[in-house]
Amino acid sequence: MNTDELKGKWNQLKGSAKQKWGELTNDELDQIEGNQDKLVGRIQERYGKAREEAEREVKEWLNKL
Repeated sequence: MNTDELKGKWNQLKGSAKQKWGELTNDELDQIEGNQDKLVGRIQERYGKAREEAEREVKEWLNKL
């Protein structure tokens, strides 16, 4: 899934993202607006992960969709 597809389908994917990263709030998911970099940044903040680890998690999640 590319960046444009992620942005276009974000409203449908928010539920899946919430299941994967339950500590992210609905407001945060709304603010992310399908932006992959914003998602990675929020995961880093909430879970205290390194950027590379957060990026890997997001890529794995997107590949499963």
